[in-house]
Amino acid sequence: MPKVPLYYYSSVSNLTGRFAEALSRLDGRDVFNLAHAPVRRHEVAGPWVLLTPSYKAGNANEVTLPAGVRSFLRSPMNRRRLIGIIGSGNRNFGVYYQAAARRLAARSGRPILFEFELAGTPEDVTRCAEILAELDAALDAATP
Repeated sequence: MPKVPLYYYSSVSNLTGRFAEALSRLDGRDVFNLAHAPVRRHEVAGPWVLLTPSYKAGNANEVTLPAGVRSFLRSPMNRRRLIGIIGSGNRNFGVYYQAAARRLAARSGRPILFEFELAGTPEDVTRCAEILAELDAALDAATP
């Protein structure tokens, strides 16, 4: 059964990247880092899932989706083929915890599949892999 690829953004801290790589090691899913320009310029051929951190830089007007994610989503084809969002955040951001993922979900009409804090725990990776496996199975069943 094919697995939906995961496109993620990870900054220098690599918290989100560690989660994505752990997920890939666990279930063999392809993961692609939007911090790399060639990945950002790519148009996805089919359904895909976004893993994005939320950043809070000081005030309510600075709740930001990472530039690499915004760049990737400029492609109408990539926006159309996005099927779900996974959010990473920091609870120290208070009401802004997961703000980017939640705002993107509201604007795109795509569901938030899973949320975790910082780099996540091994249990978070396992649960997220289970959710993605259910998504893969549902897509496979829907394909004639």
